[in-house]
Amino acid sequence: MRIALVSDIHGNLPALEAVVADFAQRGVDVVANLGDSLSGPLLPLETARFLMAQRDWVQLAGNHERQILHPHQRTPSDVYAHAQLGAAELAWLASLPPDLRLNPDVLLCHGTPRSDHEYFLETVEPGGARLATLAEVDERMTGVQAALIACGHSHVQRAVRSSSGCLIVNPGSVGLQAYDDDHLHYHVMQNGSPDARYALVERGPAGWGAALIAVPYDWQPMAALAERNGRPDWAHAIATGYAKPSHQ
Repeated sequence: MRIALVSDIHGNLPALEAVVADFAQRGVDVVANLGDSLSGPLLPLETARFLMAQRDWVQLAGNHERQILHPHQRTPSDVYAHAQLGAAELAWLASLPPDLRLNPDVLLCHGTPRSDHEYFLETVEPGGARLATLAEVDERMTGVQAALIACGHSHVQRAVRSSSGCLIVNPGSVGLQAYDDDHLHYHVMQNGSPDARYALVERGPAGWGAALIAVPYDWQPMAALAERNGRPDWAHAIATGYAKPSHQ
C-alpha cells in the first residue's frame, strides 16, 4: 500500500495542484489530507471546492477547521477564510473527522491522537521549538497501537520512530512553509524554501517507510495575493520559506 499524505494546505491551491500532479505520476493507492486546508489570506473557497471534488480522498479536520466553525476561536486567517465560504463549504468542514483509523495498522490525525493543537514531533519551550525527545513522542501516543501514524500541524517534514517501532510521519505543509506562533511560547517554524511539501508512505517487507518530498511551483501569484490581502508575513513566508518574525 502506498499512501500520499498532504496537510496544512492553507488555501494555497496552486501548491496543492503541483503536489497532486507530482504524486499522480508516481502512483498511489490512497490520498489522505490531514487538515488545516483553508485558513489564510489566499484561496479558501477555491481550495474547498477542489477538495470537496476529491471524493476518494480521506480528509480530516485540523485545528483551523474547528476554529473557522467557532466564532470565538477564529484567528485573522480563520476570519478571512470563513468570510469567503458558503453554506455548502461550511457544512463540508463540519463533516470532517478530527482523526481516523485508515486500517488497524494506520492512524491519521492532525496534531496528536489527543489534540489537534499539539505538535507530535516538536516540543515548544521558552527558547523556541525543538525536535521532540523519544520519551516525549512515546508519551504523546500513550494508549495508541499502530504501525504508522500520520500527523501534520507543525508544517515541518519529519519521519520519527517511537520506541515501539511505530513510524510517525509529518508530510510538512503543502501551502505555507514558515510561520511564527505564540502558542505555549513564542516560536518560529520554517523550511527554508517555497517548495510545496508532501510525503509518500509505503509498506514493504520490513515495514512502513516514508519519502519526504518537496515540489516546486509558481508561488509568485500567491505571495502577491497575500500582500494584497494585508498579510506581508504570509507573502514573505510563501516567497522564501522563512518566517518574518512579528517580534523576538
